Amino acid sequence: MTAHLALIRRHPIKSVGGEGLDEVTLQAARRLPGDREWAVLTEAGERHALSHQTDGQPDRWLPKSCFLRGVVSADLQAVTGGWSEGRLTLSHPRHGSLDLDPATEGARLIDWLRPLWPQGAPAPSRLVRGAAIWTDQKWPWISILSLASLRDLESRTGQSFGTHRWRGNLWVEGWAPFAERDLIGQSLRIGAVEFRIAAHVGRCDATSANTDTGQPDIDMVATLDRLYGHTDFGVFAEVVTGGPLRLQDQVSA
Repeated sequence: MTAHLALIRRHPIKSVGGEGLDEVTLQAARRLPGDREWAVLTEAGERHALSHQTDGQPDRWLPKSCFLRGVVSADLQAVTGGWSEGRLTLSHPRHGSLDLDPATEGARLIDWLRPLWPQGAPAPSRLVRGAAIWTDQKWPWISILSLASLRDLESRTGQSFGTHRWRGNLWVEGWAPFAERDLIGQSLRIGAVEFRIAAHVGRCDATSANTDTGQPDIDMVATLDRLYGHTDFGVFAEVVTGGPLRLQDQVSA
């Protein structure tokens, strides 16, 4: 089977929701447009951000420890949703829905998220827009994952995990399971876009949460290590030659 692009995923707010796209245009040495464009600072993150902001907004990349993250609250993994008619629409299976303009109604999001956040953790403080996109890595990387690798993991564990818990950008159909691990340092073409595969995606306990319930259903890090001898799932890639990406585009190494 010829490998092809099966899913394009974007997460407008870091660790909160996500949406599928039919197409996107990528630029060289840039992240996926609109992915992790917004993030929720914690009170602890505010102290770090104060020395790196202009007009009240952070003016440079900040580490993931400054923000709300699924590794601290499994409930965040169950939030779904993205852009709809110029507004963000989010929902949670036990917490209802929220519709907002992130540029003007960030305080409503903070209030909505508080019950999903552990009381002992630094509290959510405000929604900020990135001078740089708020991915975990400072580098302008895009994540690429394999549906065959996911099926192999699901088969070995006897559980269904789905794609959302991994919060990846591009999903490829047609590779052998974990063939992406052999691509580090190589070039990859998807449609008109050329990538350089830069690194493995190391996983944390956020992937232990079921995205339907917001509750842990496996120790994913330990499971990956037991089954495969590593704790990676997916690879990071840098865009070398930009262009349009569309679902079903052919993938070739």
